[in-house]
Amino acid sequence: MPHVAALIGMAVVALGMVLTPGPNMMYLVSRSISQGRTAGLVSLSGTGVGFVIYMAMANVGMAAVFVVVPWLYIGLKAVGAGYLFYLAWKTLKPGGHSLFETRTLALDSRWKLFRMGLITNLLNPKAAIMYLALIPQFIRPGSGSIVVQGFVLGAVQISVSMIVNAVIIFAAGAIAVFMKNRPSWIKWQRWVTGAVLGAVGTKLAVDAFTTATV
Repeated sequence: MPHVAALIGMAVVALGMVLTPGPNMMYLVSRSISQGRTAGLVSLSGTGVGFVIYMAMANVGMAAVFVVVPWLYIGLKAVGAGYLFYLAWKTLKPGGHSLFETRTLALDSRWKLFRMGLITNLLNPKAAIMYLALIPQFIRPGSGSIVVQGFVLGAVQISVSMIVNAVIIFAAGAIAVFMKNRPSWIKWQRWVTGAVLGAVGTKLAVDAFTTATV
């Protein structure tokens, strides 16, 4: 089982990722505002299945890869740190996006909502890098089965993502109106999210450098 520190770290990274504007968030918020909370939750269920698929695929081959190519562990740390820095820059740069920039969408059936939620997540580079580069940062070979750790950490990520997204879906309409009338709040949301991602990215970069030089 992962250490408590690894579980907390995974939860923090998952929180930073879910609060960063991306394909999943934009689709879920847009659907919630244009078609209602039920549509947002149906779309979210598809997103959740996408995460489970990624988790299963990543963990099936993760243990074998780390044994055969041990230096890949360090490389994954570096890639994960770099991606977090990229997300922080994308959020903080002039003209960066807020969570609640939406567009008008036509009404879709529940099956299409579920399908699009699934497809959007499977094609989302944030989801791919989360499982291939970020979650491995918190796996420690000496803490037991790598596969078990991968599934436990993946479950933490999925739980955080689903809970936060569900809360945002229920509050999407009110938050969108609130943010639209208060531009300064959008700016603060961007800065807080960017700062969190930058801080976690720095920690992972330091860990990668330390591991490589040991």
